[in-house]
Amino acid sequence: FFYIAGTSFWDVGMNLHGAQVEQAAGRAIMPIFHAGFSVGTIAGALSGWGAERLHVGLVPHVAAIALLAVVAVFVCLRYFLPDPAEVTNDGEAGGAGRMRAVDAWREPRTLLIGVMVLAFSLTEGAANDWLALGVVDGFSADNATGALGFALFVTLMTGTRLAAMRLLDRYGRVAILRSCAALAILGLALFAFAPVLPLALVGVALWGVGAALGFPVGMSAASDDPARAAVRVSVVSTIGYVAFLAGPPVLGLLAEWVGYRHALAFLLVPLVVALAVVPAARPAPGGATVKA
Repeated sequence: FFYIAGTSFWDVGMNLHGAQVEQAAGRAIMPIFHAGFSVGTIAGALSGWGAERLHVGLVPHVAAIALLAVVAVFVCLRYFLPDPAEVTNDGEAGGAGRMRAVDAWREPRTLLIGVMVLAFSLTEGAANDWLALGVVDGFSADNATGALGFALFVTLMTGTRLAAMRLLDRYGRVAILRSCAALAILGLALFAFAPVLPLALVGVALWGVGAALGFPVGMSAASDDPARAAVRVSVVSTIGYVAFLAGPPVLGLLAEWVGYRHALAFLLVPLVVALAVVPAARPAPGGATVKA
């Protein structure tokens, strides 16, 4: 309970500050921060593998990771930018410019960004939960091959996030998000229906590229207006995290009937919806200065 509560506040807070840094830099750098998340996922998996190989118990392993995280956060916080509320002189960001959460839930643009983030979160989360099993179940492959398929997905997703700054600066949010949604649709369709494993792995690669930018760019879009960013990011995050609540059981239920690989084709539906609502990520009038 405390872990999830803490990481939920942490997630909103770091996305808000990432957006503040992005706006100060005038460059679309949010995906680079989310690439750090992907690298952390890989590092966590490697630490688990190493702890298992060295026969380190669960309690000392998790305790060491928790201590490392706490120390890293307190060290990094020393270099963060000041909170906008501390540097404004007109009181706008600190008071009158802020909005209530209930008002953000009534904004069509915020809700549409949330729907887009939900679709991309489903696409990314499903790979975390089911991709390796889909390779094993769908092609009668061994577990090592299944793990390799997931590693391919994570690698392509991380690489895309690292390369996204120049692409977003050059082509803008809407064009890049449309391309990502289209690649994710193509990749998922290939993985779900390819007759042979090599073609399915091509689909995995496209899926990894396509799933990479929906969440970070959605956070940037929700943060365009700094005075209203906190409530909008919290709303978008809440909608997006429904993916982690509903996605695994729904896909698991479908897998009972059609198998893991074909169950993943269900994700094509929310991705088509995401493709339709991508224009909501276009900066609102008077928003941030990040080129989009």
